[in-house]
Amino acid sequence: MMILSGDPPRSRALSIVLVIIIAILAMTPFLFPGAKAMNVATKICIFAALVASYDLLLGYTGSVSFAHTMFYGIGSYAIAIALYSMGPSWAAVATGVAVGLPLAILLALAIGLFSLRVEAIFFAMITLAVASAFLVLASQLSWLTGGEDGRSFQLPELLRPGTKLISKDAFGFELNGRVLTYYVIFAGCGAMILALLRVVNSPFGRVLQAIRENRFRAEALGFRTVFHLTYANCLAALVAASAGMLNALWLRYAGPDTSLSFSIMLDILLMVVIGGMGTIYGAIIGATIFILAQNYLQTLMGAASNAAAEAGLPVLPGLLHPDRWLLWLGLLFIASVYFFPTGVVGRLRSARPKIP
Repeated sequence: MMILSGDPPRSRALSIVLVIIIAILAMTPFLFPGAKAMNVATKICIFAALVASYDLLLGYTGSVSFAHTMFYGIGSYAIAIALYSMGPSWAAVATGVAVGLPLAILLALAIGLFSLRVEAIFFAMITLAVASAFLVLASQLSWLTGGEDGRSFQLPELLRPGTKLISKDAFGFELNGRVLTYYVIFAGCGAMILALLRVVNSPFGRVLQAIRENRFRAEALGFRTVFHLTYANCLAALVAASAGMLNALWLRYAGPDTSLSFSIMLDILLMVVIGGMGTIYGAIIGATIFILAQNYLQTLMGAASNAAAEAGLPVLPGLLHPDRWLLWLGLLFIASVYFFPTGVVGRLRSARPKIP
């Protein structure tokens, strides 16, 4: 239990679900070798870490920030600009990391010191303004960021799809640079989630929860609430920037739509609510449910619509048309909030066997 920081899943159902998700993600390159399955699994890993970092703010401190995608974009652009300017080398990757992570922390520190002293609504408005300004800046500085087109780049040779590390003739499966990149992302996101799990179960994490419940009482007990909130904001920004770097390495591209779009922020909020606020495990489950629905719900609806049409049903083919997938996703989200007000993890925690 040390690797889980003394906070294992609190129900058998939750443990089983998490084990199944992690096992499938670990074996995806061999179970589902197609490009789409790999892309979906990679997105689940990246967004699980990104959502967990945002839940550190929303779920554990009660702070609503709209600047999280800005830190995510800083990480993406740092790697992209470094590899684009310096060429596909490990020195460029190291430069992107050395520039992107401190920049994200410094911006989070500045935002926290200037805005976390005020009411929560003002903090949300300030972060929204800063994130919007950063998006406009990234779109205008075309000489640096590529503008609306973004930056495409090449990876170091070891991570390129054409690099074969293990031949299929030797062991029955092929390990190339693309698969290696996937496992780098899988391991990196897993390490970040475990680190966040350690943070929330530390004395520092307990203080954050105390601030969330009653900030004035926490201040009366002698805790420096602005320091703790700013420190949490910096930690969340650090993880978000790291997730952005991993996303850029996988896509070999960084642009406004993939790194800074406000729709990404809305997706993060939905994943936090679906999984459950105030739980790191909820980030894994929320990201898995949302991204699977986002990528496969259209296909399932298309098959259901065709089956209903062949059966001669009058209304269902139109209702289940693939173009209406977003409507059904919204209805599923509303239903999940209604039936699981504490998120999926909250529901699974309550699903304990009765003791006779």
